[in-house]
Amino acid sequence: MTRSYPERPIAGVGALVFRGEEVLLIKRGKPPREGQWSIPGGAQNLGESVVEAARREVREETGIEIEVKEVIAVVDMVRRDDGGRVKYHYTLVDLLAEWRAGDATAGDDAAEVAWVPLDRLAPYRLWRETERVILLAAERRKAAAGTPPAILLLR
Repeated sequence: MTRSYPERPIAGVGALVFRGEEVLLIKRGKPPREGQWSIPGGAQNLGESVVEAARREVREETGIEIEVKEVIAVVDMVRRDDGGRVKYHYTLVDLLAEWRAGDATAGDDAAEVAWVPLDRLAPYRLWRETERVILLAAERRKAAAGTPPAILLLR
């Protein structure tokens, strides 16, 4: 099945990789979202578990090793062409992970990599869903460590 104009959604994974108080971002080197910053990830292979896919994608795109902790969110990424036909449809399982080894360098589908403090995400102009799941993962990490989650006050 082709990735553009697929017959059905493609299963993919995204890894929210943390190293201390920084999250790993990559600049996409291929469509969809070429040239945009995101989290590492990609399509799941036949016979591969979601966790195996996350480890493989992170290794291929950044050269690092991770420990997967838990599922954070499931997100649909649907892009239509000018005629309204579905050009891309990924169902993405986003996983919280911790850095374990290696120096992050761009590889495979990544044009660049960066470890970014959570309070410095704005210049990377992330897709709204990507930013949402990064912040959700950060809150889960705090909760797991026994740190009370931050309370956001909306005005």
